[in-house]
Amino acid sequence: MIYWILLVFAIIAEITGTLSMKWASINDSQSGFILMLIMIALSYIFLAFAVKKIALGVAYALWEGIGVLFITLFSVFLFDEQLSVLKVTGLVTLVLGIVLIKSGTRKPRQERNNAAV
Repeated sequence: MIYWILLVFAIIAEITGTLSMKWASINDSQSGFILMLIMIALSYIFLAFAVKKIALGVAYALWEGIGVLFITLFSVFLFDEQLSVLKVTGLVTLVLGIVLIKSGTRKPRQERNNAAV
């Protein structure tokens, strides 16, 4: 369970870091770039720990996919970016892809046997 929490922290840090990049570029703020650096670094650190027990394909798909989804949505609300039908279609396809990757990942036989005990 702790590895899933680390993955959530990695996703939150990625979203925060990427949004602070945009915020810093709009406001010419050095603090935004520092926040971006710290959050992106934390994101990779949390992701590195999360993949110890979560399949790499699943962890990366969730990290990147959920990150893109929320960054796009927050950009619409925070930075007045446009959300076109094509972007919505892409986001829906992205979520579908994440679901398919997660659904197609099986636990190793040993983990399934231990879980049944």
